[in-house]
Amino acid sequence: MFDFLALVTCKKYWILHSIVIKWILKCYDIKVGSGFYIEGIPKLKIRGKGSNIVIDDDVSILGDIDLRNRENGKIFFKKNVTVEGNCRFVSAREGTIEVGEGSIVTAFALINGGDDLIIGKQCIIGPRSSLNANDHVFDRSTPVREAGFVHAPIYIEDDCWLAANVVVMKGVTIAKGSVIGAGSIVTKNTAPYSINVGIPSKKISERK
Repeated sequence: MFDFLALVTCKKYWILHSIVIKWILKCYDIKVGSGFYIEGIPKLKIRGKGSNIVIDDDVSILGDIDLRNRENGKIFFKKNVTVEGNCRFVSAREGTIEVGEGSIVTAFALINGGDDLIIGKQCIIGPRSSLNANDHVFDRSTPVREAGFVHAPIYIEDDCWLAANVVVMKGVTIAKGSVIGAGSIVTKNTAPYSINVGIPSKKISERK
């Protein structure tokens, strides 16, 4: 229905839609800056503080989005961030998820932060990428569903590009300017401006 209204109004409908969604988000104590734009419906699972979710000025969400927090988990979208459709952001415990100024998170990405998960400025997070600042405990003496999690932060520095279907494991720093090839699994830190591919990912070249 929303897409039809957007079609017949040459997308002008989304302007009114964005105003209404911004008002709804504020009813959950979510902080929303000026220039907010959304072409979908947010799915909210707020089990912590709504005020721990902050959307800065000129953020664009190009489809539905899933926002979840619990305990003292925080989610920050900085200025001029773009999030494409069907992305999920989950922040728990004392963790902070931050998407830096001018960065884009593309469709179906999963950003899962049981610890800090910081994305720098002007980054591209590719479609269906999975960033996990936690991992399951799998001691054989305890059923996996009852075993809990271990946590470690992820840092993605400025000007990084993660291509489609990249997985980033807990405890990793992706250094400034790094490129991660499609389908790679990143298990260790990268070098600045390096190009990395594979399972696990390895440096194969550098940006020129």
